[in-house]
Amino acid sequence: MVEQILSNLFKMEIPLPGSPLKAVNSYFIRDPERSLIIDTGMNREECLESMLSNLEKLKVDLSKTDFFITHLHADHLGLVGKLATEGSKIYFSEMEAFTLASDLRRLNDPHREFFPFFLSQGFPEDELQRAFKKHPGYHYSPKRRLNFHILKEGDSITYGGYSFECIETPGHTPGHMCLYEPQKKILVCGDHILIDITPNITFWPELENALKHYLASLEKVSSLSVDLVLPGHRRLWNDHRGRIVELKEHHENRLDEVLIALKDGDKTAWEVAPHITWDIKFSSWAEFPPVQKWFAIGETIAHINYLEADQKIWKRKENGTIFYSMK
Repeated sequence: MVEQILSNLFKMEIPLPGSPLKAVNSYFIRDPERSLIIDTGMNREECLESMLSNLEKLKVDLSKTDFFITHLHADHLGLVGKLATEGSKIYFSEMEAFTLASDLRRLNDPHREFFPFFLSQGFPEDELQRAFKKHPGYHYSPKRRLNFHILKEGDSITYGGYSFECIETPGHTPGHMCLYEPQKKILVCGDHILIDITPNITFWPELENALKHYLASLEKVSSLSVDLVLPGHRRLWNDHRGRIVELKEHHENRLDEVLIALKDGDKTAWEVAPHITWDIKFSSWAEFPPVQKWFAIGETIAHINYLEADQKIWKRKENGTIFYSMK
């Protein structure tokens, strides 16, 4: 589906089969010299067919098109390896490029880092094996080496009459980057702010206390004057400050749920997770698909890390398993 938003600015909805996210928003900015695509969808046939159909409707010449990727997740980065031509620039943040290399290494050798870490958090090994087999990053990331054109905080890119400033917004991923157009008051926010779902904030080895970084990044963009928000998923909207208030309240509630879960004794992250209110339609924790449990445990650990840094909870290791307590 293609929708014109403003002059030279189009939204393309790329389906994500089997994902609760349903689709990713890819944006196209038309320019007579070189055009720009922002985010791409997963590296899978259904996404490629949808993207190529949309690009055909827009009469896009990929040999005259560059790419900006907000962050490393496969639903945003995956297809760029098949779409980018030899002359294309692929804009990416420096921290995200570093994290991507580390993340792909961990996915390709999960028993070295991923499995020991999640097992130490109480994740049962059989469920962990099933979760990994369904992990979208393992299956749908780019399959070829990408040469990134690195962008940093304060850099700018101009296409189709839009001049975007780069804003580093770590939290959802270590190097997540938004684009802001100050004249037209447009915020391209990837998965930093979403309107009717909450971005997953998980544990990252490259980002100590991811939730603290995320909340600081929300505060950072809150000061911007914004008339139109272009998110990575779901619908567009314009009140980014109102949504930021809701997201902060959401994480405060989730932190409270962690503390309540620990009131009756020590628990692993796996044992804390069922006490959290999750934005997913299953009646019990046992019904969660294994890969959704993977994401939920990561988010639980991010909230635990925040409380630990705030000295509200403590951890101890016993026979290779980490337990958390309020004592």
